[in-house]
Amino acid sequence: MADCTTPSATHRGGLKRTLAGLGDWMGRSRRLIMGVQWAVIVIYAVLIVVPTLMPLPTNVDRIWTHVTIFAQFVFWGIWWPGVLLSMILFGRLWCGVLCPEGALSERASAWSLGRAVPRWVTWKGWPFVGFLGTTIYGQMISVYQYPAAVLVILGGSTVAAIATGLIWGRNKRVWCRHLCPVNGVFALVSKLAPVHYRVDRDAWDRWRKPADGHRTVVNCAPLVPLRTLEGNAQCHMCGRCSGFRNAIVLEHRPFNDEIANVAGREAKPWETALILIGLLGVAGGAFRWTGSSLFIDLKMWFAEMLLSFGADRLLDMVMPWWILTNYPENNDVMGVLDGVALLAFIGVEALLTGLVFAGGLALATRISGGWSSGRFHHLAQALIPISAIGVILGLSMTTVTLLRTNGFHPGFVDPLRAILLAGATLWSAWLSARIVAHYTASPSRRLFATGTMAILCGLAAVNWGTLFWSP
Repeated sequence: MADCTTPSATHRGGLKRTLAGLGDWMGRSRRLIMGVQWAVIVIYAVLIVVPTLMPLPTNVDRIWTHVTIFAQFVFWGIWWPGVLLSMILFGRLWCGVLCPEGALSERASAWSLGRAVPRWVTWKGWPFVGFLGTTIYGQMISVYQYPAAVLVILGGSTVAAIATGLIWGRNKRVWCRHLCPVNGVFALVSKLAPVHYRVDRDAWDRWRKPADGHRTVVNCAPLVPLRTLEGNAQCHMCGRCSGFRNAIVLEHRPFNDEIANVAGREAKPWETALILIGLLGVAGGAFRWTGSSLFIDLKMWFAEMLLSFGADRLLDMVMPWWILTNYPENNDVMGVLDGVALLAFIGVEALLTGLVFAGGLALATRISGGWSSGRFHHLAQALIPISAIGVILGLSMTTVTLLRTNGFHPGFVDPLRAILLAGATLWSAWLSARIVAHYTASPSRRLFATGTMAILCGLAAVNWGTLFWSP
């Protein structure tokens, strides 16, 4: 009898076996992965510490002649955009295999006091607060420009991760699960990845302990309940659980699967706040303020207010470098007035952006079948692609600036930005249509609700686009 297997089916079967084998290999390769982690830790420490021991670079220094500029390029030009891009492609593989903070926190927890994790640590708002705090503070002390600021933020975060490991849990990553400032962003963006560890609950329940009494124990460091695992948001893709109970396997899936079919099962207001206020608002403001005329206007308005109240001495007041940028030898000093204007600018952008997008989401929610908080928060997830790509492109501004400063002028940058923004807009609009289809069968409701969401996606793209192309 002729073989009726199609080439596409054969390809899918081959991909499935390859991914399953890769997951099992990762589970068997803990020593290799730990070796890679220690190598990353050493590189990370060198790039954080060594630049602080060197004089600040001058205008004639280049990436290949000064370690500080080299470290800037690695951290902000390659590392951050690359990590976020890896979340879209591979889920939280960075967290489970490469992240130095997570690895150090887990290693420290081997000698932990083993205390129970208190309720305040598990507060679901920490990812939102942590992202806003580190983003704004980073702008206040110019983290992209000065090594001491990098040491404070990245080094401070690493110390906090180690301290958390020494206090709570045992061989766990309590820091990563609850307190890491970028945990929330990584959880959102990793939902887009086309690979995940799928749990077959029926196979899990059918599993029986082997007759020889041997039982495999899996240590899930980020504290994920394995039997009920759905999606990538909390999974660190480390592979330790691959094959456990013959029920967990690394598989491919459509890019849209988790957001369209899983994210709506539980309303998560803090994730919505992180998307609307954090990524679209605060992150956008952090990228925009240095070249904004509104920032200058706010600064002038505050100056006039201070003069009118006779508080003119505040106009020249400066703070230590670890509170506000203060490098007079580089003619780079941020006074109290600058700091207040910066906070006001980012605050105004975050507030206005949050209100506009929340209003649009509320309208789309009503159109698609009446008010529902669950549907509102589910629709917000459709904005993840345009938010993630916007942040990646915003971070790439540092990449492009450093390249141009060092004599490289890539001509493909603007076309690539336009293509990525257009693609992310269409992706978010398509996700919107998929989500709306879950809630209404009415063609007219689908059309108008999806149209409303498409307008929001377009507004987000325009908002990001103004970073690169001024009107």
